[in-house]
Amino acid sequence: MNVDELELQKFSALAHRWWDPNSEFKPLHDINPLRLNYIDGLAHIAGKKILDVGCGGGILSESMAARGAEVTGIDLGDKPLKVAKLHLLETGQKVDYRLIAAEDLAAEQPGQFDVVTCMEMLEHVPDPASIVRACATLVKPGGQVFFSTLNRNPKSYLFAVIGAEYLLKLLPRGTHDYAKFIKPSELARFARN
Repeated sequence: MNVDELELQKFSALAHRWWDPNSEFKPLHDINPLRLNYIDGLAHIAGKKILDVGCGGGILSESMAARGAEVTGIDLGDKPLKVAKLHLLETGQKVDYRLIAAEDLAAEQPGQFDVVTCMEMLEHVPDPASIVRACATLVKPGGQVFFSTLNRNPKSYLFAVIGAEYLLKLLPRGTHDYAKFIKPSELARFARN
């Protein structure tokens, strides 16, 4: 399975703070409106069937559901998914959260989604190309796939690792592994293959 157990443990340990906008997940809360508006502006998500790959605690999934999308969120972290499901009880949104690998869902439901999102997840798995292939399989012909990941360059290292983890302490040390950051050219190659 395309999973890094240490990554799962890391995010599982923080799961109870996923919806605290002042926690380690503050950057995700802060960027979410921008991401949501970008996706909605291009894909017009109301009424669309959307898959959120690596949904974690459901920040983006819930936001897309609130805009009228029919959202399925998948993740391999049991604790973040439990937090996501509990949060639905507070908000009344409807999201179908599932504990399943993207590759397994692609084999089960190819071409079933109008839109597939995969945000800040590729840099946390051993084989990001496999996730990209799964996303391409899951989207309907003519559908849209959105990826967001950290670029492997000095600026990202400075801001995401040194700045966010060590200087500002916005994230726990070790949240990101610079070697797993993905250059745009690599993501483009994954998408072509």
